[in-house]
Amino acid sequence: MSIALVILAAGKGTRMDSDLPKVLHKIGGAPLLHHAMLSASALEPDRTVVVTGHGADLVEAAALDFDADVIAVRQPEQLGTAHAVAQARDALAGHEGDVIVLYGDTPFITTETLEAMIAARAAHDVVVLGFNAADPGRYGRLITDGDTLSRIVEYKDASDEERAVTLCNSGVICADSATLLDLIDAVGNNNASQEFYLTDIVGIARDRGLSATAVTCDEAETIGINSRVELAAAEATFQSRARIALMESGVQMQAPDTVFLSYDTIIGRDAEIEPNVIFAPGVTVESGARIRAFSHLEGAHVSRGATVGPFARLRPGAELAEHVHIGNFVEIKNASIDEGAKVNHLTYIGDASVGARSNIGAGTITCNYDGVMKHKTTIGRDTFIGSNTMLVAPVTVGDEAMTATATVVTKDVPDGAMAIGRTPQDNKQGFARKLFAMLRAKKAKQAKG
Repeated sequence: MSIALVILAAGKGTRMDSDLPKVLHKIGGAPLLHHAMLSASALEPDRTVVVTGHGADLVEAAALDFDADVIAVRQPEQLGTAHAVAQARDALAGHEGDVIVLYGDTPFITTETLEAMIAARAAHDVVVLGFNAADPGRYGRLITDGDTLSRIVEYKDASDEERAVTLCNSGVICADSATLLDLIDAVGNNNASQEFYLTDIVGIARDRGLSATAVTCDEAETIGINSRVELAAAEATFQSRARIALMESGVQMQAPDTVFLSYDTIIGRDAEIEPNVIFAPGVTVESGARIRAFSHLEGAHVSRGATVGPFARLRPGAELAEHVHIGNFVEIKNASIDEGAKVNHLTYIGDASVGARSNIGAGTITCNYDGVMKHKTTIGRDTFIGSNTMLVAPVTVGDEAMTATATVVTKDVPDGAMAIGRTPQDNKQGFARKLFAMLRAKKAKQAKG
């Protein structure tokens, strides 16, 4: 049976105190919305509908960035969750299968939980995701009779007896598309907030002789993000889970609490991650590589046996082959470093390629930007770049070539050649003593005045 997703992402998120729509705030380097879409995408949905409202243009762009086939619909007025789902009616036209309603600010619901809801749908018309709360607080309560879900009661509308129930509503619902839309048509707004609650469909379904049930999951999966405090707590939860998952897959971390990962970080078995390393989005580290302390990686690929850092920065487009060494205070951007090459000290390599086994001396800079355009530097294999070399791109240094220390390279260097490009030294005898005497006299005069 085909699945459709409806993801509600229209809320403003007033408690965030932000100009950015709530669902675009990030954990693990990705918007909350992407996390909600990611777990559900494993179900291979027939279609995904994102309901937007506040900041609709930004939210829609983010949704389409994750999945170009997303159908975006707008909820001009936020009149409740049932009203939001109703905006997806046209987008669901022709869909014959189940619909799962998710929330763009609830990032941790797992694929396994969604699969359990789909399985429960085989025996019930409506399935609701619930959780047993340690502190039920102001959550809506699930009122059950055995495995039958009788109704959902919002906290503000609940009696004292109903508020004593600890089985709470996550808001996630699964039902056949036609049944869901039919039930939504019957939802009213006769409640304390005068909103159209999606949760009311359970009671309506029961009144019509349809069956409803609740599937439960761990409370941590259902965390919704409504404030920056909750966002920080969610980030901590994400990081803890991601670190544990990597260590259980064979990654070595000396101080895991100091390592920060992104939603798409991939690290291979037996890789070693030293303390205080940050992985921004788009990083793959292969098995056996070593990322040393205080390094920052983004949009980079590190191959087997390579070493990065300490205090190194890999920017988007950095491609390190096997057994490459990138040392302290080195920055690599949009550059490929071939097998066995070394860039060990105080160097910037941008928009470049470095051949196998080449050695880049300390203080080397690829001068890749002319103020308007970026240009490429090509360094061959088995080449030695002397310390403090400036490579003014576009320029090529051939195989088995060399540059002298402090050379400014402005034209191509042939294979096997040595480039020397610097002004001859001129020593002016006695000039330093005369200059210092003049400067000290000037300073003494200024102090008296």
